[in-house]
Amino acid sequence: MTGTGTTVTLREMRWWDLERVMALEEELFPEDAWSRGMFWSELAHARGRDATRHYVVAESGPRLVGYAGLAVVDRTGDVQTIAAARDHWGTGLGARLLTDLLTAATAFECREVLLEVRVDNARAQRLYERFGFEPIGIRKGYYQPGNVDALVMRLADPATSGVRTVSADTADTADTAASTANTANTANPATSVQGTETHG
Repeated sequence: MTGTGTTVTLREMRWWDLERVMALEEELFPEDAWSRGMFWSELAHARGRDATRHYVVAESGPRLVGYAGLAVVDRTGDVQTIAAARDHWGTGLGARLLTDLLTAATAFECREVLLEVRVDNARAQRLYERFGFEPIGIRKGYYQPGNVDALVMRLADPATSGVRTVSADTADTADTAASTANTANTANPATSVQGTETHG
């Protein structure tokens, strides 16, 4: 639910969502937004028996208010992006999106899930910590063009991990979204974390 009482629903992202996804992407990540082609490439691997991606959108009525994506390689999940519209920050939408990705990671039988988040994005880091992610390293200058370092975080065995009491104001990855992922794209679009600012 949002602050206005409008129900927010999550569903699989499809190609016809990309126009609205790009509008939100460019609003949240003006300096390092993913291109439409990057999203197309990700969605190309999101269906079928050999799928290695999971992408979801959040809708409030006719409006797209968030999205998130996960990539899987050798049973390791990588949070590609989590993004929430600014007016949905603090509503718990970020936590819902992350929960969806971790559920997908469990279905993919991932042994661990990784993500990158800006070192200056304390709010996103708190969210991830509540889900059991732990810091394991730093990637220097990961977010460009601002040359901001990324904190690499890891969640061991998403199947047995659960969020610890998350309140709406700290559970949101909205600015998380705007903090982790888009920079990674330019370096490695296939594995970058984008959106929470995991937009890596």
